[in-house]
Amino acid sequence: MTQSGSINYTTRAGDSFDQLALQLYNDEKMAHLIIEANPDYADVVIFEECVPIVLPIFDDTALPETLAPWRRGT
Repeated sequence: MTQSGSINYTTRAGDSFDQLALQLYNDEKMAHLIIEANPDYADVVIFEECVPIVLPIFDDTALPETLAPWRRGT
């Protein structure tokens, strides 16, 4: 898997790595990719509001059409 870019994302209260992975990659088991991109927050289980994190995008990752615009980084 080759990283092709990233999205700067500001968390909403209640976000979690596995929830974000499910929405972004359609697989919550890929949460480790988001954790690896955000090592300072590796111990966070549930995020508070307004925490800036990076969501890595990979060549073989297509953003789901149902992903809300504010989660797309646009």
